Amino acid sequence: MHPAVNVRALKGTKSTRTLSAIGSIGVLLLSVADFSALAADAQKSPPIKIAVFDFELQDVSPESSLLGETISNAAIMERVSSEARRVLAQSGRYSLIDVSKVDAKPVTEKSLRNCDGCETGIALQLGAEQSLIGVVRRVTQTDYYVLVRIRDARTGKILDEQQANFAGAADGWASGVRMLIKHQVLSSAN
Repeated sequence: MHPAVNVRALKGTKSTRTLSAIGSIGVLLLSVADFSALAADAQKSPPIKIAVFDFELQDVSPESSLLGETISNAAIMERVSSEARRVLAQSGRYSLIDVSKVDAKPVTEKSLRNCDGCETGIALQLGAEQSLIGVVRRVTQTDYYVLVRIRDARTGKILDEQQANFAGAADGWASGVRMLIKHQVLSSAN
């Protein structure tokens, strides 16, 4: 009986060593994973300095065509621009450059969408690395498109351009802009 006890004792010792080895390997793997996560955080680049210009309204709705005038609501467009800036800033990916004091004609006339990239020069003068223009294009009373275009401020090259169609009245435009930025602009790699 004495030899059997020794075998059991040896089995218990072997089992304890195996568990100890597995535990050590587990701790090592967790340490490596933790170190990798820390290294990835350390390698994150600083936020990109971006000049986000006020969104512009392009009204091509039948009502606008029939009446010969664009339906405009400055308060709604201000809310649209504010929402875009808020979402971009909260992402941590961008650092916003103040564009509120810019008095260039395409900015004040809300015609950046037609100036073939002239916003990049303005953004560069402000110290931005990128520029963003956005357009809400109303096609009917309840249908609209949102376009967001991001350019490199130095080269003028389009880095990202996203567009989506939404349904809803003007009071929902800010929500459409938020959805486009969150789900398309921020999820794409620049």
